[in-house]
Amino acid sequence: MADDGRDAGIRVERREEDERPGHGAPGMDVRDEDLEPHAGLRYIARMFKILAILLILLLIAEMVLGLVQQGQAAIPQLLIEATRLIVFAGLLWGAADMGLMLIESNHDLRATRILVGRLNNRVQRLEQIAMTGSPRGGTGPQLPPTSPGGERRERPR
Repeated sequence: MADDGRDAGIRVERREEDERPGHGAPGMDVRDEDLEPHAGLRYIARMFKILAILLILLLIAEMVLGLVQQGQAAIPQLLIEATRLIVFAGLLWGAADMGLMLIESNHDLRATRILVGRLNNRVQRLEQIAMTGSPRGGTGPQLPPTSPGGERRERPR
């Protein structure tokens, strides 16, 4: 998808943070798909907001034309049309905000997925150290084998 430039700076900062001295390797590479912006959803959100603004402008033009052509007799019909257009414009604006909210929630979900992956990688390294005695392998103290029924244990009630 096309990059609109919003996430480019964030991408550079994140990669530089992970490569700074004194910080260990991230333990899990960040895939480009995880950082890819949602250009399509942003485009649709912008389009909905523009349509909502156009509807309000159309409403203003309709009210001016109705009052000029028919005078005060057009007011009841104009109020009905105004209500319909304002509600529809509000729905379009809300749909645009929902699209932007989906983008933000997906960013949070992907960040959580990345952090859980890194945490999982570190836990696996710690288990390897506990089992072999060194992070690179070799012999060391062995942990007792897990129960044949799986790792899940029932809590006493």
